[in-house]
Amino acid sequence: MAITAADIPGYRTGTWKVDPSHSEVGFSVRHLAISKVRGSFAEFDGTFVTAENPLDSSVEASVEVASVDTKDKNRDGHLRTGDFFLAEEHPQLTFVSTGVREENGDFKVDGELTMRGVTKPVTFDFEFGGFGADAYGNYKAGFTAKTVVKREEFGLTWNAPLETGGVLLGSDVTITLDIQAAMQ
Repeated sequence: MAITAADIPGYRTGTWKVDPSHSEVGFSVRHLAISKVRGSFAEFDGTFVTAENPLDSSVEASVEVASVDTKDKNRDGHLRTGDFFLAEEHPQLTFVSTGVREENGDFKVDGELTMRGVTKPVTFDFEFGGFGADAYGNYKAGFTAKTVVKREEFGLTWNAPLETGGVLLGSDVTITLDIQAAMQ
């Protein structure tokens, strides 16, 4: 049986704007084949629309590539270059949903991710946090979404061999969104 709006406590239809002060756009990638390096983007924007039928909802989002932060200024500078994001020519990452679906009681958000001028289909696993009012009477929604992409598919092919074998960076990049949004 499909999940309906009535199954989601506090569900409201409408347009929502991401609150950057209560949200994070992060990523991680395998480093030296032994650990993960994590980073985030300080500047991002997103709008989503909740429809009467939750499966008809939609989202559009963008990230400013130059705002990348991995807690290492040299690495962040390298990530902005042509070896990785090519930020000067492609200043934003964008996501536009193409559909929402339910799979085994969980939501999946399908869409088109554009990075470095390359657009590929991706699916975010969507974990709904809930709806509720804040202390100022604003109605909020919260969720976490996660996907894994192959960085090479988006033209991020730079790597370096290791003396011990293997390469410096893994192929899989996990993108994690922790989002709180306000109803407009």
